Amino acid sequence: MIKSIDEVLSGAGTVGITGHVRPDGDCVGSTLALYNYIQENMPEVKVTLYLEKFEEHFNFIKGADSVIHQLEEPVKHDVFIVLDCGDPNRVANFVRPMIELADKTVCIDHHMCNNRFADYNHVLPDISSVSEVLFELLDETLISKNVAEALYTGIIHDTGVLKYQATTRRTMEIAGMLMEKGIDFTAIIDNTFFKKTYIQNILLGKALLSSKLHLDGKVISSYMSYEVIKENGASGTDLGGIIDQLRFTKGVEVAIFLYELPDKCIKGSLRSIDYVDVNAIANAFGGGGHIRAAGFTAANMSPDEVIERLIAEISKQV
Repeated sequence: MIKSIDEVLSGAGTVGITGHVRPDGDCVGSTLALYNYIQENMPEVKVTLYLEKFEEHFNFIKGADSVIHQLEEPVKHDVFIVLDCGDPNRVANFVRPMIELADKTVCIDHHMCNNRFADYNHVLPDISSVSEVLFELLDETLISKNVAEALYTGIIHDTGVLKYQATTRRTMEIAGMLMEKGIDFTAIIDNTFFKKTYIQNILLGKALLSSKLHLDGKVISSYMSYEVIKENGASGTDLGGIIDQLRFTKGVEVAIFLYELPDKCIKGSLRSIDYVDVNAIANAFGGGGHIRAAGFTAANMSPDEVIERLIAEISKQV
């Protein structure tokens, strides 16, 4: 565990930052927050952020246009920091060699399935988001409006706009402190969490129409093929929010959303309401996350086989 970000950056001349593949709001928010914090307060440090491409509605965050999405040859850094990711196999392929090359590696995370792969592991599974974890490592007096926007975005996305069970009094206090930095918190919520493109709404509709109930209505599932995603000119990033809409179904305890990846593997997202530990269920597929929100990727299985196995695992807890 570390006490502050200064502790691991002491003496560093070059710093690399990354997060997990298919970056979500918390991943984008936390990595850009740290990137901007170092840029603004440590001019002697050259910092670079590496991430796969993310949704355009996050481009309002300062530094989004400086993110490197691909690289031909790996670059050596004094310190390499991985946020919101507990396994180096879940970062982009072009980033992995740089983690291995770095003189010092740091992992800042909040996933209980984190495998503590770095030299310094700051992992707090009970905290709502990695953006909240990161906030506690920064000097609040040095957090600018730009950094606050990024952190607030991350917290909002991983707490479902401050309503998931991991949200605590401290989460609310931090959100309030970030709001006092002058951010347009209403616009951040509307534009990055609720607002959807026409195509995203079409895909949401298709997912709801094809959904099925299991275990006397306690479980709802939906699957989308890569063919449907492709014919609508969409990608995995356009499917955000579908799992949460399924979760809102009355009487449901567990929501399952599966979609096919270009390589025929199946990406799965799980959400629960009150008592089912979906992290344990995702673990059975080599995935993980949190008690109420988790994910996995399944290879060499049909959607029906994945659903059947998931239902079998869920029925042990329901």
